[in-house]
Amino acid sequence: MTLVVSVPRPELARSLEPLPGSPGDVEVIVWPMAADEPPPRARIDLVVPPYLTMHRALPALAGVQTRLVQGQSIGYEGVAELLPAGTVFANAATVHETSTAELAVALTLAVQRRLDAFAADTHEGRWASVFTQSLADRRVLLLGYGGVGKAVAARLAPFEVDLVPVASHARDEDGVRVHGIAELPQLLPTADIVILTLPGGDATRHLIGEAELAALPDDALVVNVGRGSLIDTDALVRHVATGRLRAALDVTEPEPLPPGHPLWGLPGVLISPHVGGASSAMHPRIAALVRRQIAHLLAGEEPENVVLRT
Repeated sequence: MTLVVSVPRPELARSLEPLPGSPGDVEVIVWPMAADEPPPRARIDLVVPPYLTMHRALPALAGVQTRLVQGQSIGYEGVAELLPAGTVFANAATVHETSTAELAVALTLAVQRRLDAFAADTHEGRWASVFTQSLADRRVLLLGYGGVGKAVAARLAPFEVDLVPVASHARDEDGVRVHGIAELPQLLPTADIVILTLPGGDATRHLIGEAELAALPDDALVVNVGRGSLIDTDALVRHVATGRLRAALDVTEPEPLPPGHPLWGLPGVLISPHVGGASSAMHPRIAALVRRQIAHLLAGEEPENVVLRT
């Protein structure tokens, strides 16, 4: 039986060539999963939903027989409630870690070295030399030591930082001492920079709140490339508005950040619009992951990255 695969864009379909298996083993169809468009088949073995509108698209799977739904994001909070019973869902681990880590380091450097201010000076034709903070010799608290966290750690290594990884539980991993989240009260007062790479969800909601922000030393930098819900936004605004803390945020709560929100234009804040994974690295990597998943299904093997079975 031919393995039927749907992808949301013709570009992704073309990127899957050459397909695994023999000619005729796999049929690729383009299905944008628009709300007003019926499913093209009653059986689609592997479904790849659209990237930015996946949550709106998933209800279109009702009545479609699938073997695997392959998301294009690492995060999957809220997905289980939208999937039909019996669905196997995989996230896009291996696709976005590199780009997100690049952005985490870029945001950190931009605020530490005041590149955002220099960009404004460039636009205004203003030469304003200032003494800035280094990244070297700073103590960086890295909250989250999964795929993205490890990618951030690898990219920070050449910058000569004092890196302190923190995860849900303490452990030694590949010669690295990883601290447990329960140690945060002792670790936060020692941090110059905090980088968050954790997923969203109830377990991590407002992990960094009023008490945690108050524990940070003056002029500390908070960088968030995980999920906006990790930080209590109101508390962050209060601490940054006084000039005591700084922030670089690729994700916010709410998101997108509405016009007039107090974070906009606040001195000491740099915001990017949730573009951690949105780089030229994404498309070839998602195509490579989908090709591997096709090969697994053809071989009767367990797919990669399965995170939900509804």
